[in-house]
Amino acid sequence: MPASDLPPLFAELPAELAHLYEPSAPWSLLGEPLDGVLDGLPSSAIEGRLDPGAQLLGDRIVISSGARVHAGAVIEGPVFLGRDVQVLPGAYLRGGVWLGDGSRVGAGTEVKHAVFLTGARAPHLNYVGDSILGARVNLGAGTILANFRHDGADIEIPNRGVRLATGRRKLGAILGDNVKTGCNAVLHPGVVVGRETTIYPGVQLRSGVYPAGRIVKLRQELEIVERRG
Repeated sequence: MPASDLPPLFAELPAELAHLYEPSAPWSLLGEPLDGVLDGLPSSAIEGRLDPGAQLLGDRIVISSGARVHAGAVIEGPVFLGRDVQVLPGAYLRGGVWLGDGSRVGAGTEVKHAVFLTGARAPHLNYVGDSILGARVNLGAGTILANFRHDGADIEIPNRGVRLATGRRKLGAILGDNVKTGCNAVLHPGVVVGRETTIYPGVQLRSGVYPAGRIVKLRQELEIVERRG
């Protein structure tokens, strides 16, 4: 499938990941390429602030200068935290995570095997599984990036009348730079969203490829009736 069939996603990736990235299959970065980068991390390199009460488990954990891991956060290596990253109380990082400079993982958020590019934020009660968040992506409170089909089948992504085989049983969302989601949006396994697109609160976004520079709206019809008794 030509790369041009996917919407624009990322203007820039960190040097460690850029040479491994396949624009025609961006989800492939989440396989052996990401695992290889994380496997190459030093056993422990803590330059940022680790608050008392934060838990580091396992091996290969890098916390760069200016980053802070707050009390009550749990990190299981391998994990890379770039400069000025914030990991807030109650956050849980596991399964191999790369957080780019200035990104943020908030209270009650779980991140599993994912990449955050510069300034990406999952700040409130989010689940981010097997996903890539572009630069300055912001997930509204309660946004879920689901990564597993109920039937356990490999995830295929519908696009222009064909289904793109990803070869992955677990795949969440690939969100381009500056994508925003509203509160309680749920993105089903295998969603690709082009950069600068906004997704309304409460949207259930099915597997598929969504263009750049759009607004995905939810129209809800309410019925208000008199109380009786």
